[in-house]
Amino acid sequence: MVDSFCATWKLVDSQNFDEYMKALGVGFATRQVGNVTKPTIVVSQEGDKIIIKTLSTFKNTEISFKLGEEFDETTADDRNVKSTVTLDGDKLVHVQKWDGKETKFIRELKDGKMVMVRKYITCLFWCNLVIKSH
Repeated sequence: MVDSFCATWKLVDSQNFDEYMKALGVGFATRQVGNVTKPTIVVSQEGDKIIIKTLSTFKNTEISFKLGEEFDETTADDRNVKSTVTLDGDKLVHVQKWDGKETKFIRELKDGKMVMVRKYITCLFWCNLVIKSH
């Protein structure tokens, strides 16, 4: 099922992202940049490892992981978190934990778009497919 996410996606719209970043404690200047940035997200798979690259003019990040195994992640806003990504049916669920807090990203495909819901304060992203990987 991860194969269906393996593609290049472009963020086209988001909802409530500023409130989400405020709740995480992200500073004003970084929030301003984050609110206008429309990153490209590249999802690929090499054997049992999944790679998610987020590319933008602001900052590039990359995570590499095996489903169900905890890994260290540094977020775009420089939080050091412990992350775990699992497959729940047709959804890719990414949980980040730090300082007694937790946030969850749920990625799913709907009508040819990748939709990501961030749960800490609910925030939605819609990404269009740019290139489908083989």
